[in-house]
Amino acid sequence: MSRDIQLKERWEKLVDMLSNQFSQGEDLDLDAIIYLIGVQELGKVHRQFKKDEKLNLMHIAICRLLEPYGYYEFDFFDSEGWPHYKIKEQLPPLKAGEQSVLMKEAIVNYFLERKLIE
Repeated sequence: MSRDIQLKERWEKLVDMLSNQFSQGEDLDLDAIIYLIGVQELGKVHRQFKKDEKLNLMHIAICRLLEPYGYYEFDFFDSEGWPHYKIKEQLPPLKAGEQSVLMKEAIVNYFLERKLIE
């Protein structure tokens, strides 16, 4: 099976699983899944977040997702428990489609690491 087909199948399974768990079956988009990962990484799942905190959660998720690719490195937790990352390498310029594929691949790998999907 080609890598692209496998990624597509895993992505669809993941979207189904998360959508059923968090949005009563309505398909979650890429941004919503990134947000959920940010909440998971912060570890404060049962609270409401302000708009700027939601953006910070997405930033945390993106840093965590791209850490295995060598773009970010975990630095420290601040006094409120928020993780901070430092840039190790600038992302190369990517077209929108390439960026989307990279993030989907990183998300699938994140859930594979946690053994939540196969």
